[in-house]
Amino acid sequence: MIVTGEASGDLHGAKLINAVTARSPETSFFGVGGPRMAAAGCDILFPGEQLAVMGIVEVVGHFSVIWRSYQQLKAELHGDRKPDALVLIDFPDFNLRLAGQAKKAGIPVLYYVSPQVWAWRRGRVNKIARVVDSLAAILPFEPAYYDGLDIRVKYVGHPLLDEFATVSECVDLRNKLQIPASSKVVGLFPGSRRNELKYMLDTLVESASLIRAVYPDVYFLVPVADSLPQVEIQSKFPADLPVSFIESSTANIYDVARCCDTILSVSGTVTLQIALVGTPMAIFYKASPLTYTIGRRLVRVEYFGLPNIVAGSSVVPELLQDMATPKALADEALRVLNDDAYAMEIRNGLRRVQDKLGEAGCSSRVAAMLFELLNRPDHQNIENNDE
Repeated sequence: MIVTGEASGDLHGAKLINAVTARSPETSFFGVGGPRMAAAGCDILFPGEQLAVMGIVEVVGHFSVIWRSYQQLKAELHGDRKPDALVLIDFPDFNLRLAGQAKKAGIPVLYYVSPQVWAWRRGRVNKIARVVDSLAAILPFEPAYYDGLDIRVKYVGHPLLDEFATVSECVDLRNKLQIPASSKVVGLFPGSRRNELKYMLDTLVESASLIRAVYPDVYFLVPVADSLPQVEIQSKFPADLPVSFIESSTANIYDVARCCDTILSVSGTVTLQIALVGTPMAIFYKASPLTYTIGRRLVRVEYFGLPNIVAGSSVVPELLQDMATPKALADEALRVLNDDAYAMEIRNGLRRVQDKLGEAGCSSRVAAMLFELLNRPDHQNIENNDE
């Protein structure tokens, strides 16, 4: 059984499923995810987007759906289709509760993508160690937080490196979209969750209008996650704004990022995807006022953007809540477009992020951890092959 509630988790889950079934074709997966996991052969009980809500206020409003989903998965863990192992990808508040049920059922648990214990609620490491058997950490500094606890933690590298290693610059979006060579291209990346649209899409739209006032021939690209409705996003943009909405079937996120001169992006996994390409960006995030107020009291990190967290320094600008105004975002984009030295400074910083993320092979390393877990005396139905 494999469970994730994020678009990025769907990507990581699909890569893991492919890595496992390449070595053990008879292995089957079922659980919660998205179209990529389904394409990899996972029997999807319900889509992960059903659970994908961020923020305390937003979770409360969505609680009945989340609770029903949890009860359905709990029944599966104790039912006729009891799995040989449970793989949980990110999504900690939901997944750690599910891990507790798996332990009650005697099912070994592999957790993929460590909860961000370095950011907030560090005491969670003790709970994680009680309900999780093996943990695959994707940032190099994470294993140290679990020192001395009864849990196997391994740094496996970042899963995005696997994806990035397999994609090539196969789609020339400038030519495909007939964008003039003289035009500047700005990416507007709205995230993959519906509640992110609620708080942040209007800001991106207003920023685009301010940028166009300075660069009349500018062109905008908006990648649309599979979990989001394109019609809803498109309706927010003025009809006269030169913008293309790019679905994953048209071009991957790396092709979109390569095509851009600069990008304004919601904070999240996508910022690391942009970092791998090296396109200068500004990261921003907004939530409900109550969620933000509570979050600021709980979270203890110097940076909130993943590229800056990985680098351990301010590589790209960050704008949070009230600082994330349309003018502030537009000013950041315009600075990159107008100042080549500034743009190169960001590119150099992103190269440091690329170096720190390490090498590809994450999915195969996590698959090896799963085989190791299943090779316990009571879980030997899958052949274990060393890397």
